[in-house]
Amino acid sequence: MRSWGRRGARQPKQLAGGPRGMTVLLPAAMLILLICTISLFSRIWRSSPSIRVEDIDINKLWEPAPAAGWRPSSAPRSYWPSPPIESNGYLRVRCNGGLNQQRSAICNAVLAARIMNATLVLPELDTNSFWHDESGFPGVYDVKHFINTLRYDIHIVRTLPEITSHGKAKKLKAFQIRPPRDAPLSWYVTDALKRMKEYGAIYLTPFSHRMAEEIDDPELQRLRCRVNYHALRFKPHIMKLSRDIVNKLRSQGHFMSIHLRFEKDMLAFAGCLDIFTSEEQKILMKYRKENFAEKKLVYQERRIIGKCPLTPEEVGLILRSMRFDNSTRIYLAAGELFGGDRFMKPFRGLFPHLENHNTVMAQEKLDDSAQGLAGAAVDYMVCLLSDIFIPTYDGPSNFANNLLGHRLYYGFRTTIQPDRKALAPIFMARENGRVTDFEERVRQVMFNTKFGGPHRRVHPESFYTNSWPECFCLISARNPADRCPPENILEVLEERLQSGSSNVAETSNNTGLVE
Repeated sequence: MRSWGRRGARQPKQLAGGPRGMTVLLPAAMLILLICTISLFSRIWRSSPSIRVEDIDINKLWEPAPAAGWRPSSAPRSYWPSPPIESNGYLRVRCNGGLNQQRSAICNAVLAARIMNATLVLPELDTNSFWHDESGFPGVYDVKHFINTLRYDIHIVRTLPEITSHGKAKKLKAFQIRPPRDAPLSWYVTDALKRMKEYGAIYLTPFSHRMAEEIDDPELQRLRCRVNYHALRFKPHIMKLSRDIVNKLRSQGHFMSIHLRFEKDMLAFAGCLDIFTSEEQKILMKYRKENFAEKKLVYQERRIIGKCPLTPEEVGLILRSMRFDNSTRIYLAAGELFGGDRFMKPFRGLFPHLENHNTVMAQEKLDDSAQGLAGAAVDYMVCLLSDIFIPTYDGPSNFANNLLGHRLYYGFRTTIQPDRKALAPIFMARENGRVTDFEERVRQVMFNTKFGGPHRRVHPESFYTNSWPECFCLISARNPADRCPPENILEVLEERLQSGSSNVAETSNNTGLVE
């Protein structure tokens, strides 16, 4: 694909005694009785196993969700000048965190370079502290493809240039700045740009969550999509290994992927400790104290509001309740699961065909391609290409967030997002002995979730989780904002780039200006 609360009502005044007051009270009493009756029957319906929710054909979930005429498109739809030959300086960024945080940070870095008319230095990935590998951007992403794909948007260099000072050549030193969290675009074109013009180069670190997600400019949002879904292509050996794994899994039919976020860092962050042994709790509490802000967390309170990751067994029970059979092939994208095999055993008992990249491919093929950040990249691609994807925890900065958005962009591929808050009381009731209507209640929750089709983004949903409608167009659109760009848009951009007609003044124009 080449194209890119309302508060409570006012209290009624007290009614005076006598017949007039009674005539007002009687309808009110009847209304209360009616509400109570409806509430009672509602509870009976919900708890009755004989009245079932409408069953969804599970076989249809193996296919992409209906597109309703929409298709992905991140190419510009209004006047988009090429980057000026001369920029205002150089922009360096250090992208910290996991794969999702790094990808969104790279998107933001490109956007910052565009609005500042800056030359972007190839982004740095803080792979050593998180992944314990030093491969960096060139070890994971296809650098040549990245630079070429964004040639209509910004200038990119691999390293800062050398300058001559007192007859000696030395590398230009960038002025270091810690950007505000979720900084507005205005901060970049004022504070940051001022320092860039003063020093010739700036270094923004750390750069995770350092730009506001919601921007009232569809063209700039589409630029983020061009970066995320087109420019950021993994290196050929990662892509090949991912395709080999997918082909091997699909040779035996459909398969689903699950991001099983049941790892030490997430469990410590969530504060969900009570299901572990005392020794395991000490490990989690120690990790939390060393890595997160101090905060009193009560397990039952956290669980009832959906803040605890699903356990492997709970994932299996959800799938069984949805009537996936035990022949379903499942690819697990996960780090080292905390708590050992005792948590995986119940899941494996329900669904024995569990795989990961170590079990699908021979070990000799994995040695160079599935370690550290590259291993996360392989998991990312397999999850992207799977028929169904299920995240078990979708908190901020999570691996699954970017995948949800990528699968939406990649043709509305089916995703199943468990509503942990709605499921929590059902699982807790089961643990207390209520099992008669368990699967029916789980189905009611699961069949009320989105399955990957086009839907409007609602806070707190992230732009990186759902870029609709900015990065999609409607084939037969009545609204001009939804129309697809012309088929020759790449030729137009190439001609504009080659003509050299762009200048600094053009770049400062509103990107929404129609040509």
